[in-house]
Amino acid sequence: MATFRIERDSMGELKVPADALYGAQTQRAVDNFPISGLRMPREFIRALGLIKSAAAQANADLGHLKKASAKAIRKAAERVAHGEFDADFPIDVFQTGSGTSTNMNANEVIAHVCAQGGVKVHPNDDVNNGQSSNDVIPTAIHVSATLAVSEHLLPALTHLKKTIDARAKELRKVAKTGRTHLMDAMPVTFGQELGGWSAQLRSNLARLESALARMRLLPQGGTAVGTGVNADARLGPRVCAELSKMTAVKFASADDYFEGISSQDAAVELSGQLKTLAVTLTKIANDLRWMNSGPLAGLGEIELPALQPGSSIMPGKVNPVIPEAMAMVCAQVIGNDTTITIGGQAGNFQLNVMLPVIALNLLQSIQLLANASRLLADKAIAGFKVREDKIREALDRNPILVTALNAEIGYDKGAATAKQAYKQGRPILDVAMDTPGLSRARLQKLLDPMALTKGGTHGGSAGG
Repeated sequence: MATFRIERDSMGELKVPADALYGAQTQRAVDNFPISGLRMPREFIRALGLIKSAAAQANADLGHLKKASAKAIRKAAERVAHGEFDADFPIDVFQTGSGTSTNMNANEVIAHVCAQGGVKVHPNDDVNNGQSSNDVIPTAIHVSATLAVSEHLLPALTHLKKTIDARAKELRKVAKTGRTHLMDAMPVTFGQELGGWSAQLRSNLARLESALARMRLLPQGGTAVGTGVNADARLGPRVCAELSKMTAVKFASADDYFEGISSQDAAVELSGQLKTLAVTLTKIANDLRWMNSGPLAGLGEIELPALQPGSSIMPGKVNPVIPEAMAMVCAQVIGNDTTITIGGQAGNFQLNVMLPVIALNLLQSIQLLANASRLLADKAIAGFKVREDKIREALDRNPILVTALNAEIGYDKGAATAKQAYKQGRPILDVAMDTPGLSRARLQKLLDPMALTKGGTHGGSAGG
């Protein structure tokens, strides 16, 4: 059997693998861009299939496509969306900046699958009817990222937040040494500390929801430059309505097709919110690593679940592997945001020309954050143990508790008492007993760590 077949396009003939579902334009791109071996993400190919299916139905409803052709295109496109033909999307991410090659890849695959089913359709005239790569690819970025955030990232963050909330409630009465500048400070409870994490995540969820409001606006219908040439003016809204039915996400036509095609501002905004989330998750991961440090020579406040040996040479060593993995994910996401920002700057006149790399980095960031957030919840936060003996020892010896005596003895005497406690290594309560006029019972009440976590005491100074 022949290894290749001959395919033709407007530039002439060339060889295509005999069993490939794609055609000449895809093969040209494969030949032209042997750069990274990275292909367009699965979520992006899914979005392309959904868009082609929605456009076929909209064109049929508007009388621009035969019903039999539309039915065949829809069936083939939905198979593309479900991942049945991913092997036939071989084009490198680093290709033409409009993503034209990938759009034509989808058109050719769908046309070949239709032909196998006995319905002949043209990849440009039928599958791409009323469309251009210049509106399809930006629309696919919006659709794929919106679905990835809605279906994966938001549920993962909600799960992480619920896990943190459950531990915060469980540990709401466990006081520990607070720290500012990594130095001993006034006490807080574990519930308060974890509650801060939860509040950060709540803010991140709100930011993502806000960014999705812009991502759900699609430029489909603008075609080549935003004017809608060769497309029915009703096509864009019809495609959005069909996509909404297929995904249960309410998509709508962009207010201005020129903005949606020439810029990637909405994707840059979403990436910025993902970067903010990465900063939040880095903070949480680092707090866990510090609290788990030691266990003998570090803080040793908590014990994270032991998941694997921590050293190939030091027996018995166990490391905080999940927080470390999260920190690396966050570093990658922050780097991706820089790439997306630069990509967003590449809008020249009526078209952005870094669309594929924006899609790759945006979807990778979403996937990494979703996966790592679930791991952080399930393999670190849900199962860490609190070492209450170590925490109590540190609290008892914390000279900064003297802050609670400001109203009784003043800042200067308090500072002297704290310095003496540090120097002698004695519990602050014992050192404070040397202060005339304060009984042990009174000192115990004033220096009670749990009471101090509730605030409400009057001190003589402010500042961290």
